[in-house]
Amino acid sequence: MSVMEIIWPFLFPLLGAFFAFVHISWKHHAGTQALETFLAWQLAVGLGLGYVYAGLGHLVFPDMVAASLGWPLHSPFQREVGMWDLAMGIVGILCLKARSTGFWTATIVTYGIFSLGAGLGHVYELVVHGNVSVSNAGPVMYMDILYPLFLGALLALYHRRSDGAGGSPGENREKVKN
Repeated sequence: MSVMEIIWPFLFPLLGAFFAFVHISWKHHAGTQALETFLAWQLAVGLGLGYVYAGLGHLVFPDMVAASLGWPLHSPFQREVGMWDLAMGIVGILCLKARSTGFWTATIVTYGIFSLGAGLGHVYELVVHGNVSVSNAGPVMYMDILYPLFLGALLALYHRRSDGAGGSPGENREKVKN
């Protein structure tokens, strides 16, 4: 097992946190504004760039990814999963520009359904078929299950702190200030 196989599932969320902390420090954000900034960067980099990377892996290096998952080579599932990952990644990146809580909620719910389903699929493959391949029973499985829960918790906290008002995060920030 290579170091990259262990690190890559955590790389993009950690990069998102790094960019968020730089942004928060640079702009002197605090409270709800800091939470909004952190969530935006997690959606754009942690989810967005992470899924673009995963999608390109499935599309450009399908046999290498299949082998790391313990799945058969030359399977058409790679194109389907690759296109889904790529599309979801682009939607995540758009969260930096489309700063409405509705868009963010839809992004996290859609991503969460797929990711939790994939994570449970990894657990099934591990328990029923003994698939201990690094990308099946390793960090990917944990991130597939835990990261959508983390993003959902951040979004719920953001909603709670901004009184759960609809509209854009910026509008919610104004309501919190008043």
